[in-house]
Amino acid sequence: MKKSYRQPSAIIILILLSLTLLAFTGCQNSEPAPAPEQPGAEQPGTDLPTPLAEPVEQNDFILGTIISLKLFDYAEEAYFLDSFNALRDIERRMTINDANPAESEVMQINENAGIAPVKVSEDTFEVIRNAVRYSELSDGRFDPSVGVLVKLWNIGTDYAAIPAKEEIDARLPLVDYTKIELNEAEKTVFLKEKGMLIDLGGIAKGFGADVVSGILYDYGVRSAIVNLGGNVLVMGEKPDGSPWRIGVQNPYSERGEYLGIATITDKTIVTSGVYERYFEEGGKRYHHILDTTNGYPVENGLVGVSIIADISMDADALSTAVFSLGPEKGKALVESIDGIDAIFVMEDKSITMTEGAKAFFELTDNNFHIVE
Repeated sequence: MKKSYRQPSAIIILILLSLTLLAFTGCQNSEPAPAPEQPGAEQPGTDLPTPLAEPVEQNDFILGTIISLKLFDYAEEAYFLDSFNALRDIERRMTINDANPAESEVMQINENAGIAPVKVSEDTFEVIRNAVRYSELSDGRFDPSVGVLVKLWNIGTDYAAIPAKEEIDARLPLVDYTKIELNEAEKTVFLKEKGMLIDLGGIAKGFGADVVSGILYDYGVRSAIVNLGGNVLVMGEKPDGSPWRIGVQNPYSERGEYLGIATITDKTIVTSGVYERYFEEGGKRYHHILDTTNGYPVENGLVGVSIIADISMDADALSTAVFSLGPEKGKALVESIDGIDAIFVMEDKSITMTEGAKAFFELTDNNFHIVE
């Protein structure tokens, strides 16, 4: 009997300093908002509302997942409205699942594969450009042109099923980021071969988190949690000046149980794992992270990878790229990029991490063990 699971991709649980779990339930600017600035930047002006006595949270369902914005120092309705509208705009332009393809720039690119370049907005071009950059860095293990395989497997939908090997083999040649032609001056994107499909599901949520943090920063917010279905970005510190404590999900337990805590400030943490979206058939689990070399779900001993970075779009793309590369090559990639750290969880419950991660990660579940 086949079981199909459509869980939100959230696999990170935010934890207050007291280790009380924060429960997370649950876009239209013409210009993308700037990324959040680093600590020490100019402080909020004097036209802000009265500081909050208690945090204010609002939730919505956008980008196929539950969005949670929790503000700790200042909050007005416009902060939430502008943030959610910006995410809806990203969804509208970057989706490949919209009933109205004319609204999606990515769907227009896909429909014109092998035919003609498509002019896109600045932020769509930026996301695709960065997706190609991470494809190059990972030797194609992260590849936005994986859409033909994603549509074939349908993991995360009621139609998930194991495709015939002949179907997979026929589509593999279309998964090739080198056939994505970008024109920086014209802001056009061209897929060189008919049938190719771009899918930005591995990077768009990270971009969205950066956009939202930029909007909130412009309003003067300096202490907030932006959670896009598990792509978590923390702004600044807690109001009391202490760092945020973020729990990393235990992949072998129910959601809400964590195996360790990352203590961070003004960072983002994104996790990819075999327990996010999957289905079971014939007693075997088939997860959504597809191997671009053979067309099947990745099998390399990893069950989860958490990336900690300053920019959520980087962390989002890298979480998939590093998971696909495996623990050794993935760690080498992370350590080659400044400001990035990673935590690797293996099938045997061993945990390895980059040197930088050792300074802020604490293991709390004795069923797991850290190895050097």
